[in-house]
Amino acid sequence: MLLVSVVTTPQLYLKKYNIVQNKRKSIRRPIKSFFSSDKSLFEAIKNVMGFYPNNIHLYKLAFKHKSGTTQDSKPALNNERLEYLGDAILGAIIADYLYKMYPYKSEGFLSEMRSKIVSRSQLNLVTMQIGLNKLIPSKNNTPSKSLYGDVFEAFVGAMYLDKGFEFTKKIIINNIIIKLFDLKELEKQNNNFKSQLLEHTQKNKQFTEFKVINELPANGHAKQYIVRVFIDGKPMETGCDYNIKGAEQAAAQKTLEIIHPSC
Repeated sequence: MLLVSVVTTPQLYLKKYNIVQNKRKSIRRPIKSFFSSDKSLFEAIKNVMGFYPNNIHLYKLAFKHKSGTTQDSKPALNNERLEYLGDAILGAIIADYLYKMYPYKSEGFLSEMRSKIVSRSQLNLVTMQIGLNKLIPSKNNTPSKSLYGDVFEAFVGAMYLDKGFEFTKKIIINNIIIKLFDLKELEKQNNNFKSQLLEHTQKNKQFTEFKVINELPANGHAKQYIVRVFIDGKPMETGCDYNIKGAEQAAAQKTLEIIHPSC
């Protein structure tokens, strides 16, 4: 009888060990959720977004809107920081997707399309369409029109910290963009929010101006501008973009959603 000895190198052994461990982790993670005090949230996120969280505390924080927290919290235990992060991550994912979908379109077209997708009204609608709004604690019931969109951005921020950029990108594109948005219809929409805001304020004999209040350093990338809207000298919403025109549009859109929700 011929005996064949199999020599396993340390590298091959470690590779096999890691594969086994990763398989065990992928199985253990869902099982762990069944024994957690947050079992219902684990399951709800799986049902809504199609994955089990690793760090459930990030997602719990994402649903904690600032309207439901006290001002004396130091630091404030709400979703504002996650919202800030999610806004940037979502913008980057949409920008990358549109850049590849429209290889011959201008920067202006791409910026306008991105603004249409990430508008507060669209994010509010998306949150309701996928059922993410049902996971917001009832004590956060508020007349704020932007609450759902804020929570969606915070959720994206939590997902990025928990799962990484590529995973977040896959979820956003496959579960949100492809399923919920008709890009051809979006192309037809004329969303000149600055013109709409000026028309609205002029009818009410109000004076509106746009001011660049900050310029974010480039750090190897294009410089970003932050523009704030002022109506009769009163500071309103801000917008951020890689050009002043885009920042003005973003600021005008946010302001319109507050003073004239039907726009």
